Amino acid sequence: ARASATPRRAVHVTARAATSRAPASSARPVRWTPRALAFTAAAALAVTLAPRPGLASPLPFLENGAGPDPSGCAPVQPPNFSPTRAFASSGDASSMADATLAAYPGTALTRMENARARASSLTESDLSQDWDQVRGKLLWAAGLRDLRDVAPGAGNTGHCFNDFNHVDATTMALDVSDNENRGQVDGIAFGNRLGPGIRVASDPELGPGGTWCTCAQGGANEPPADVAHLQFRSKIAWKLVWVPGVANDFARFVLVDDEGVELASGVPTGAIPQRREREYNYQMLKGGRYARAAEARSEA
Repeated sequence: ARASATPRRAVHVTARAATSRAPASSARPVRWTPRALAFTAAAALAVTLAPRPGLASPLPFLENGAGPDPSGCAPVQPPNFSPTRAFASSGDASSMADATLAAYPGTALTRMENARARASSLTESDLSQDWDQVRGKLLWAAGLRDLRDVAPGAGNTGHCFNDFNHVDATTMALDVSDNENRGQVDGIAFGNRLGPGIRVASDPELGPGGTWCTCAQGGANEPPADVAHLQFRSKIAWKLVWVPGVANDFARFVLVDDEGVELASGVPTGAIPQRREREYNYQMLKGGRYARAAEARSEA
């Protein structure tokens, strides 16, 4: 049902757009030539095969209600990896690093650990300020620059942590950041390259590799079937999840690591993402490891 909802919406939106361009009335009957019929059929096929927005719901969660995923958040074909690992001094830490790279060889381990440390350092007060300030702290914790005046796909991070889906701080080896979608994650656009934008947006001070705010869709599965784990073959440093709360107002969010353990939490003010975005963020992850901390906060 989820896979069919998006195509129906895409065709419906296109039909509305075509109708709005048509004259209000016409006195002449339309005569369909074989060439016109062939052209119409080809156009309909193109609409059917066009990349879909990164949504698992027919609701138009994008700000303007239509159009493609603004980040080019696209998942991949099997990549070639040059894993970026942490230098561990203890046997246990080294074993954990080896296990991570065995399962997810695209992980930039040192960068991931530093991103988690930054997220854990953020206090409730830090994350309960005006949303613009809070989002700046989230970008810092992820190792991303605050770039709003560049084109989407060229490093623009204006959408990061600003909607229901682009909430994963994914730290990956740079030689896997060029991966493209080959249909591995349901509902994500096909064939958009992310690599150049990741290189521009990533703060090198966080450690080797790069960061991107990848799509969380598929994160309710076990193991997670989201962009980070399937496209980049990387663990996430952390994920932002909105909390239902006792009042079901989704006013609070939590940051959780790859295992779903809470790192930080806050109740931001100001122009936070729309309520339907916040609610769908939780609903999309409900039933999986990443929703547990949000659910525990709701029950507290």
